[in-house]
Amino acid sequence: MNLKIFLKTAVKAVKEAGRIQRERFGENFKIEHKGEINLVTEVDYQCEKAIIDIIKRDYPEHEILTEEAGSVKTSSNSRYKWIIDPLDGTTNYAHSYPCFCASIGLEMDGEVVAGAVYNSMLDELFTSVKGEGAYLNGNRIRVSKVSDINKGLLATGFPYDIRHSKENNLNHFCNFAVRAQAIRRPGSAVLDLCYLAAGRFDGFWELKLYPWDMAASSLIVKESGGMITDFKGGEFSIYKGEMLATNGLIHQDMVDILKLG
Repeated sequence: MNLKIFLKTAVKAVKEAGRIQRERFGENFKIEHKGEINLVTEVDYQCEKAIIDIIKRDYPEHEILTEEAGSVKTSSNSRYKWIIDPLDGTTNYAHSYPCFCASIGLEMDGEVVAGAVYNSMLDELFTSVKGEGAYLNGNRIRVSKVSDINKGLLATGFPYDIRHSKENNLNHFCNFAVRAQAIRRPGSAVLDLCYLAAGRFDGFWELKLYPWDMAASSLIVKESGGMITDFKGGEFSIYKGEMLATNGLIHQDMVDILKLG
């Protein structure tokens, strides 16, 4: 099966969402609260609708899972599921901080086989098809060759329930802060993972993520030569919520530091 046919639809959809994000950036749009610090904007909904419309036009029988609308079922039991984050980095976007993207991954028989991520502000398109490598604007990308955690630039994020839950990643952040060269917290897990795939970051960890945060970006990391597990080094799933992703060379070091709790 030629999976690149599906990738063309994903690319078309993320670019349309990116166009909307770029055009409305800095506007006075409507902002709602899904939680105490969890935002959603009317741009999220606008991008989501645009993406769903494109996918339904090309593949009306396919299932869709998206951040705002949830699961969009069809009448048939499809092998395919499109997993969508229409605007990853909503808080950044709401504050006119230019670090956000649109992300689409395609699952076939429960496995992510294609993915596209578009950073409209930098015009960066990350793409991947299973078994065929990862690309940035058509150029092959690979993870870094940093093998010493002391020289590693890491990325992470914090869950929305940080004020109320003890599982808030602050302990891991402190442990890594004194072991790595530096840590960044840009505010878009999807872009963090794409930057890891491109060799800009050497490692990434985060908890309480959602499938749409990891679907496309996890494939891009794997196809760039990266390694992904849970915090203990065990099997990874986009439905578990916990992710450790690295260039492979510092993976065990990061597992050991995460064990410190």
